[in-house]
Amino acid sequence: MEIPTPIFSHVKNYPDVYEPAEDTFLLLDALEKDKEFLKNLKPVLSVEIGGGSGVVTSFLNEILGDSLLYICTDLNPQAIQCIAETAEVNHNYSTEVVQSDLLSNLQPRLNGLVDLLVFNPPYVVTPPAEIDSSDIASSWAGGTRGRMVMDRLFPQVPSLLSKRGIFYLVVIKENDPEEICSVFESLGFRGESIMSRQAGPEHLSILKFTRLQCTASGKND
Repeated sequence: MEIPTPIFSHVKNYPDVYEPAEDTFLLLDALEKDKEFLKNLKPVLSVEIGGGSGVVTSFLNEILGDSLLYICTDLNPQAIQCIAETAEVNHNYSTEVVQSDLLSNLQPRLNGLVDLLVFNPPYVVTPPAEIDSSDIASSWAGGTRGRMVMDRLFPQVPSLLSKRGIFYLVVIKENDPEEICSVFESLGFRGESIMSRQAGPEHLSILKFTRLQCTASGKND
């Protein structure tokens, strides 16, 4: 049975919030494809970084229900309001919204507790100065190679995730997904592209990272 896309018609009322687009829908499709894996994972804590509209976290709530805590962060105060409204109109009452630059306001409290981590980062190749824009450009501006924001997070992932924790990441070809997987291999993770799509000039992919010891043992604990 197909999982319905969360209601997001209200997002247009937030001019500085990134509206769901092809990258968002590719991520939703990848999560839906992985739904049995996610259900078997039985996560206790799901964290989405840079939630924007809040649609992805609400979609995860549709898959996994209210038996876990969902934390959705964003640096943009408009996005914080939008995420809260998305959760409300979709009757997702297990979502906690936190204003934060990546997860700076939540560490180290979350270390070792995150079973499911999701990030649709600013990935577009732009001049580095655009990253600090105060308008909607900051939601897509990724600086050099489109990697300047996501590269800040990568070293934190091993300490954030639980032993069975999973990380989903949206990237484009210009971000060099193969190199990203190599970075994560050096951090003790196996990376794979689980879904890709051409959207205009962008070749989008969803990368999924699991700990190497879990992959080798076939266990999630």
